[in-house]
Amino acid sequence: MAKKPDKNKATGTIALNKRARHEYHLEQRYEAGIALQGWELKAIRAGRANITEAYAVIRHGELFLFGAQITPLIQASTHVVADDRRTRKLLLHRNEIDSLIGKVERDGYTLVPTSLYWKGNKVKAELALAKGKQTHDKRASEKDRDWAREKSRVMRQHNKDA
Repeated sequence: MAKKPDKNKATGTIALNKRARHEYHLEQRYEAGIALQGWELKAIRAGRANITEAYAVIRHGELFLFGAQITPLIQASTHVVADDRRTRKLLLHRNEIDSLIGKVERDGYTLVPTSLYWKGNKVKAELALAKGKQTHDKRASEKDRDWAREKSRVMRQHNKDA
């Protein structure tokens, strides 16, 4: 009998941008493919991707990812000059790019990558349409998070006593 392929091998999250949730109001999310080179794919499989300082920009009707760092493996990139922060092209449908152009240029939104993940054997990026938070917004969201934590602690204690 043939052995079943391991489905968990190439699934799951590669990198998260936790700072994006703190810095921006995330509104609409899009899934985009990324045009990668071979050495980049090997480095991503080794867990060497970082998107905390990354952002997406629309130029000439195409979408590009700036600032994402994929540190090359020494053994995988001996014959290639590897640039760990090179500009990578993001792949979306034309109608999605057109709607993003309108929102980014007219409405003042920013495109922020929130995560990199595997979908089958392909690397996908989740982009969020975001607006920057002010300092008082950050304090309010922190206060709400603390209150939710305190409320769950009190409810746990109450359920334990009952």
